[in-house]
Amino acid sequence: MYSDDDPYLAQLREVCLALPEAVEKESWGRPTFRANKIFALYAGIDDRPYGVVFTPDAEERPALLGDPRFYVPPYWGPYGGLALDFDAAPVDWTEVAELVESSYRRVALKRMLRALDARRA
Repeated sequence: MYSDDDPYLAQLREVCLALPEAVEKESWGRPTFRANKIFALYAGIDDRPYGVVFTPDAEERPALLGDPRFYVPPYWGPYGGLALDFDAAPVDWTEVAELVESSYRRVALKRMLRALDARRA
């Protein structure tokens, strides 16, 4: 379902694993990124293109769905997950980092959030 030498995956790993205590674990045949719980996963679900699945803030979800680069992925969509199609347009890795961090903040433990916020200060 994925290749370790995929450049998209390499960049996504860099973004996700830069977050405090984030770890990668393979589940369902694909890389998932966790901080207490899953906050992102590398997609290629069914016939969908490669990208990242994440959980946006509820107020951001409608705007993201208005962008054709985003879609509701199978399995994760009913729980609020969205996916960003890496093949739809050139990938803006700053945007990916912001989306992933927002998803991370939804599941990270308080100590992880304190560590992340301390980096920002």
